Amino acid sequence: MKRKRKEGGGGGGGEGGGREDGEAVWQTPSNPPERQDYIFHQGRRYVTPYHFEFISHVKSRWAGKTIVDLFAHEFKGRPYEYYVSAVECGRIQVEGRVVPVSYIVKTSEKISHFVHRHEPPVMSHNVSILHKEPDVVTVCKPASIPVHPCGQYRKNTVVGILQAEHGLAPLFPVHRLDRLVSGLLIFARNASKADLFRQQIEGGLLQKQYIAKVVGEFPENKLEVNANVNYNAREGRSTVEAGDTTCDTALLKGKAASTKFTRISTNGTHSIVLCEPVTGRTHQIRVHLQFSGHPIANDMLYLSEQRTNRSAEGMVADKAPGLSSESSVTDTWQNEKEEQPCIEFSADPMCTNCPNLAPKGYDGNEEGLWLHCIRYSGPGWIYECPYPDWASLS
Repeated sequence: MKRKRKEGGGGGGGEGGGREDGEAVWQTPSNPPERQDYIFHQGRRYVTPYHFEFISHVKSRWAGKTIVDLFAHEFKGRPYEYYVSAVECGRIQVEGRVVPVSYIVKTSEKISHFVHRHEPPVMSHNVSILHKEPDVVTVCKPASIPVHPCGQYRKNTVVGILQAEHGLAPLFPVHRLDRLVSGLLIFARNASKADLFRQQIEGGLLQKQYIAKVVGEFPENKLEVNANVNYNAREGRSTVEAGDTTCDTALLKGKAASTKFTRISTNGTHSIVLCEPVTGRTHQIRVHLQFSGHPIANDMLYLSEQRTNRSAEGMVADKAPGLSSESSVTDTWQNEKEEQPCIEFSADPMCTNCPNLAPKGYDGNEEGLWLHCIRYSGPGWIYECPYPDWASLS
C-alpha cells in the first residue's frame, strides 16, 4: 500500500504529483507498477525513482550495536553521515518509532529504512505476449530484464512490466531465464496451473530447447556433455567437474548435469547450436559449452583467457546492467514507443543517487548473451518463440 508520512527535517519529494507540501508517498512491495512509472530514453527503459520502505529484522549478530553503526557496517553503499541524518530525520525507524542515533538495537526488532529508490535501466524492447490463454501466458523476454523482483530490480522486471502494461497479475513463472538470456518465458495465471507445471517438471516430463551462438566450428555430430556443475554464489559463476575412471564421483561437489548439443549452422568462425538441457543447473548451458571448447561468443564470464581478444566493443556480456544493440531480436517484438528526449523527476535532497536517473555503479556497457530459449514442451502442449537476429550467420 502507498502511505503518506511527514518528513522530519529535509524531507524528499514524492512521486511526480503524489504528495502535498511536507509529505512524501512511500511505497511498499504491495504497490503494483503502473504504466507511467517507466521512462524510455536512448534505447533503455528506466523507472522513475520512487520512495520505498525497506524492512529488515535485527539478526542476533546485529544486536547490541547502535542503529547508526549497524547500518554503516552492514550496508556500506552509503556514507556514515547519511545514516546519522537518516536516523535523525526519521528515514530510519525501529518498530515504527523515530529513535536517537545512540539507540541500541535488540534481536528481532523491525527496522524500516525509507529510501529514494533508483532501479537500473534495462533494454527498451517490449515484453511481447506470444500466447494468452485462460490459465497460461507466454512471452518473448528481451535480454537484460530479470524475470521477477530481485536485488535492485522491482518494477523493471518481466512480471512488473506485464502488470503495468497489460494488467496481468498474478503471474506464476513456470521456469526462469537469467537476466541476460532472452526468449520464451511461460507463466501460469493461477496457483493450480502452476502446481500442474511443477508436477510435470519434477516428473521430468518437460523438454527445453535453446539456441546459442558459439565460438568456432562446432562438431557436426551430436554432442552430449555429462559433467557436474558447481555454482559459486559468491563469485556468481559455475565450474565443471568431470569425473573419470580415476576419480571418485562421490567426492565431486557439483550437481549432476547433462546437456545435448546439435550444430545448426557454421561459418567457420561462429556456429549456431541447438542446446537441450536435460537437467537445470545454474549457468549449465553456458559452462557446458565452455567445457566443450566452444563458449558462447560474447559470454565474457566463460570465455577463456585465450578468447578475450574477441571481447571487442559490441561483444560484451555480464558486466553492468544495460544493453547494446547487438542483442536486438526480430522486428515483430521491437519496442515502438517514442523515446523521451528529456528526463525529469522529483529529486530527493537526501538521496545518494540523485540527480542521476540510474543508480551508482551503472556504466551502461553491457549486452545480452547470445543464448535464447526457443521452445518448451510437455504432455500435450508446446510453446515456441521467434528466433533472434543473431541466429543467422549470413
